[in-house]
Amino acid sequence: MSTTIFHYNQPFKLESGTTLPAIHLAYTTLGELNAQKSNVVWIFHALTANSNPAEWWPGLVGEGKFFDPSKHFIICVNKPGSPYGSISPLSTNPETGKPYYDSFPVFTIRDIVQSYQLLKEHLGITKVWMGLGGSTGGMQLLEFAIAEPELFEHIVPIATSAVLSPWGVAFNASQRMAIEADPTWLDHSTNAGEKGLAAARSIALLSYRHYNGYGITQPRDKAFLPITENVTYAADNYQRYQGLKLVNRFHVLCYYRLTQAMDSHDIARNRGTAEEVLKGIKSKTLVIGIDSDVLYPIEEQEWLKEHIKGADLLTISSDFGHDGFLLEYEKIERALAEFASVPGSLHLKVVNK
Repeated sequence: MSTTIFHYNQPFKLESGTTLPAIHLAYTTLGELNAQKSNVVWIFHALTANSNPAEWWPGLVGEGKFFDPSKHFIICVNKPGSPYGSISPLSTNPETGKPYYDSFPVFTIRDIVQSYQLLKEHLGITKVWMGLGGSTGGMQLLEFAIAEPELFEHIVPIATSAVLSPWGVAFNASQRMAIEADPTWLDHSTNAGEKGLAAARSIALLSYRHYNGYGITQPRDKAFLPITENVTYAADNYQRYQGLKLVNRFHVLCYYRLTQAMDSHDIARNRGTAEEVLKGIKSKTLVIGIDSDVLYPIEEQEWLKEHIKGADLLTISSDFGHDGFLLEYEKIERALAEFASVPGSLHLKVVNK
């Protein structure tokens, strides 16, 4: 495994019209590029992950897994705005010599892909055997496949959509309101807005999970060690634990900007209709959805399948909602194996529990 920083020391203009004097991207590669440059797998991470998919998607990436570094050249980029190495609110603004903090601009999903295109050119990648991404990773993948129709041989957008729905925007707005209620969130410090960020994460979990999943993993009679005083139930304790867990590894301003990036997702913006835009995708496509996903309901993946020429759709039955795309990796792996071997003939439309 190798993690590297790519520096682009030229002005980078965003969709908003803001121009940054330079940008940098942290990216991780696993495996080696073969002589034909035909074994590239590009994985796009979701909201708060880093650039090492073997760490957060171990069921699919790693030695002996479907995406095996002994066979594939796997690349994943830490998206701009994230605190794991790429340019973000915590990066130093070369014009001031101080961190950007709240002056850091919003990168749209399209801006993020534009930055990836610079890295792709730097690495000399001209063809990607398979692109894969779930949630906001799927947004980036769709944008990339639209921007460069000849680049990806296969694409697998998972638990994502062509445009972030008003429902999704509302979830993000609620998280930002929780952050804004913390009077420290705009402090220029590494521990700013921690209570607000923890509350935001708790709200987010309600969109990532499902009623059934909480009944399985956090039943009312579950024994647990309380994380704070006056906590009676496991589900309450779990929400607080997950909030604290994110606070210990993320920064409030990075989270705030990344939710705004999600809000920007609309493949049709300044391009025509979404149906027309999707017709431009030339990659062999497998769309995967989770039947219990409340953030990106299965209807959104069905719509993608309908409008991407020749696309297959796999619906996975899961108790774990949107996060099923990270947890149901055995079902995804079986579908990927069939899709990659005989594209266009996937017969397994629903994978049961």
